Amino acid sequence: MRNLTVVFVALLMAIAAPAVSAKPSLRDVKQIDDGLFALAIANEIRENCGSVSARMIKAYSFLKSLESQAKSMGYSDAEIRAHIKSDAEKARMRQIGEAYLTQNGVTRSNPATFCVLGRSEIQKSSQIGALLRAN
Repeated sequence: MRNLTVVFVALLMAIAAPAVSAKPSLRDVKQIDDGLFALAIANEIRENCGSVSARMIKAYSFLKSLESQAKSMGYSDAEIRAHIKSDAEKARMRQIGEAYLTQNGVTRSNPATFCVLGRSEIQKSSQIGALLRAN
């Protein structure tokens, strides 16, 4: 009888417990992925163009807002850190970023093309542009 009671209680708890849905990978959360992409492209521009620099405080604040958004969606610090440090995610972001740079006329052999893109992003007031400043 005792075993039956234990099984019954376990069954009730399973039925009453809220359904736990699996969270998508952070790469599949558009707001987070797009935000990390903007940070990555802004960083590439600032590293390759001497006449455009980063708005470091703004970039840090933006990164923290992405982290906060991920946490509010139920992601732990460990999950966020694992995503950002993942070699596979870095490689994926690099591939997407290189395609974006190429589509926007950037060539690695000509640093001035990074400056043109940076100034264009600043002028458009895009998320990338918001993270940059023309010197």
